[in-house]
Amino acid sequence: MRPVLDLRLYGVLDPTRCRGRDPVALAAAAAAGGITLLQLRDKNSATRELVSLARSVGRALAAYEVPLLINDRIDVAMAAGAQGAHVGNSDMSPDDARRLLGPAALLGVTIHHSHEAALVQPGVADYAGLGPVYPTASKDPGDLPLGPDGLARLITAVRRHLPALPVCGIAGIDSANAAAVIDAGADGVAVIADIFMAEDVTVAARRLRDAVDAALARRRA
Repeated sequence: MRPVLDLRLYGVLDPTRCRGRDPVALAAAAAAGGITLLQLRDKNSATRELVSLARSVGRALAAYEVPLLINDRIDVAMAAGAQGAHVGNSDMSPDDARRLLGPAALLGVTIHHSHEAALVQPGVADYAGLGPVYPTASKDPGDLPLGPDGLARLITAVRRHLPALPVCGIAGIDSANAAAVIDAGADGVAVIADIFMAEDVTVAARRLRDAVDAALARRRA
């Protein structure tokens, strides 16, 4: 069965950004707090270790019905039985990733510039992560932060080519600025540090989820 895509609160779990704590336990804590999707991004582990970690994270998320996506590693996503993958501009092409994953998997792409939207064929990706919205210490995106106004312009450009594609803002998003990302037109937010570097991951996720849900409710009103 194809997973339901809900971008409202997209947790990005990086074992190097967990303050030395067990990422599997943190995944469960974030799911309890209200994340709607989780991406496992691990650039350091060997393949067997990463497959094992992905399987454990997937089991932790299953009770909450939160889909698991794997960053970059299509082979790991398939081996671990994850619900999909996310590919950036230097990773496998979206077309190749979709061909390998099949139609039932979720597939996300990263878009930093408006011209990159034209490289994504309609119907290939399920969503796009747009950014960087704000400065971040979690990853060097190689681009200056867009801010909410720049994000709004990028969303407009992306939807000219891919009008039905859901989008989330990425980079530097926390509970204080998440509403501005939604107000710019995003369908959700992707967050690393404000969830997984928090003292209480469940509370942090719930705080973010409340901020996103309130902003979406205002937009619909």
